Amino acid sequence: MSPELKKRLPLIAAGIVGVLLIIGGAIWWINGQRWEATDNAFVQADTTNVAPQLSGRVTEVLVTDNQQVQAGDILVKLDDADQRADLAQAEANLQAAIAAVGNVDAQSQQEKANVAARAAAVAQAHAQANLAHAEVERYGKLAQQGWVSQQRIQTEQAQAQTSVAAVQQAQAALVAEQRSAGVLSSSREQSVAAVEQARARLDVARIALERTVIRAPVSGVVGARSVRVGQFVNAGAQLLSIVPLGDTYVVANFKETQLAKMRIGQDVEITADAFPGRKIHGRVDSFAPATGSQFALIPIENATGNFTKITQRVPVRIAVARNDGGLALRPGLSLDIKVDLKSQGGQLFADAASAPRPAAQPTVEPVAQ
Repeated sequence: MSPELKKRLPLIAAGIVGVLLIIGGAIWWINGQRWEATDNAFVQADTTNVAPQLSGRVTEVLVTDNQQVQAGDILVKLDDADQRADLAQAEANLQAAIAAVGNVDAQSQQEKANVAARAAAVAQAHAQANLAHAEVERYGKLAQQGWVSQQRIQTEQAQAQTSVAAVQQAQAALVAEQRSAGVLSSSREQSVAAVEQARARLDVARIALERTVIRAPVSGVVGARSVRVGQFVNAGAQLLSIVPLGDTYVVANFKETQLAKMRIGQDVEITADAFPGRKIHGRVDSFAPATGSQFALIPIENATGNFTKITQRVPVRIAVARNDGGLALRPGLSLDIKVDLKSQGGQLFADAASAPRPAAQPTVEPVAQ
């Protein structure tokens, strides 16, 4: 190597390094303007906890750990002896209530016949009274002519008074029968109400029996199964969880300094630690209404006099594309997230809370009387 070249070699190397630095800086600047990235991201899913609605002893467990189930599949069966007995009793009570309604209807028909008989008796008493009055008038005329004794007149008058009393008695009996019919009508309404009550109790018994069979509320994979055969479980106690792997999503916690240019709908590149080298696509779905610290079990209280400013993080929900491996993601997996700020999107993060509020309803003050 010539001495002249040796003298220029450091300059050439410095020039190459400078060019590389310029190119690297340009690439860094372009990428920095286009992408916002974070590794504080995890897969989540709307996990459903399965719990019984009544207490009982477990007789069958029809699923195993990590088993795929469909909505409506039977997961667990409880001992249903008490519920079947309650159902049989409720069915018997319903039949008894229906028979009581039939009995009241039969009594009502009998009362209608009795009312008709009492009405006929009233008509008969009226006819007898009219005949007695006619006899009194006829014998009275004969007595004026001297053809009938005074004793006969008194007898006919007594019979006329008796017939009047018989009419009153028949009318009173008719009113009593009509009131009895009215009482039966009220009794029928009570019996019909008892039938409806018995039907409601039967429905409750059937529901209780159905609840001894615990079914999957959603489709997914069984996890955290703690139920075993022979175990006594209480209502509301968690038996297992169902994770809908087909509906997983990503929650990425971005710093508040990274959100200015983010929009709903922008493209996202997802890299999972479990699948190195594999790109999964998604899009920004929504922004959380507050930072993560606001939803902590014990929120931070900054008005204590020892405040230290810390950059907060805002959870961003990312929808995962289902056509390129999104179904392989399990809740809890760690992810690297890159949001393409140059992609088309909708509402900015800064404008996400600026939707027009509904107009307030005017307050009407009470008018003093």
